Amino acid sequence: MIRAITLETERLLLTALSREHCSNSYVEWMNDQDIIKFLETGGNYTIEELDNFLLEQERKNILFWAIHIKDSNRHIGNIKIDPINYEDKSGEYGIMMGEKASWGKGFAKEASNRVIKYCFEDLKLSSITLGVVEDNINAIKLYKKIGFNITKKIKDSGTYDNKLCNSLRMSLYA
Repeated sequence: MIRAITLETERLLLTALSREHCSNSYVEWMNDQDIIKFLETGGNYTIEELDNFLLEQERKNILFWAIHIKDSNRHIGNIKIDPINYEDKSGEYGIMMGEKASWGKGFAKEASNRVIKYCFEDLKLSSITLGVVEDNINAIKLYKKIGFNITKKIKDSGTYDNKLCNSLRMSLYA
């Protein structure tokens, strides 16, 4: 069974996401329209639902990290590689920066680079892919800075922020 091991960067500590991360602030993230508008989940979350979600994640065979600021151990977001396809050595990336006060400070890029390095160097994956809503301009900028390239555009893939949107598939190769 694969589990997220603790990873460290200059400013961050990435630990396995668990029920220990269940908090009122995490519930607030999942109910904040600015945070969830481009996510497939969220809205009307309760502490019980979050606790159940985290328990479910603990039982899965996935790489799912909580992003903490080292200095304060404050939980500011999550990052995952799920699923992993061991046959073609690929993984699907996802990130959510929940704490708005931490936006725009390079934490998402720092956490992403560390997780990607771990996937390529330690797990020997050959590619990482992701899906992103085309209107999520800031996320696309981040992904391009990290090295992802757009591989496909999917028209009218879903309703986000109350409108029908296109999505993009992006890939990064070792």
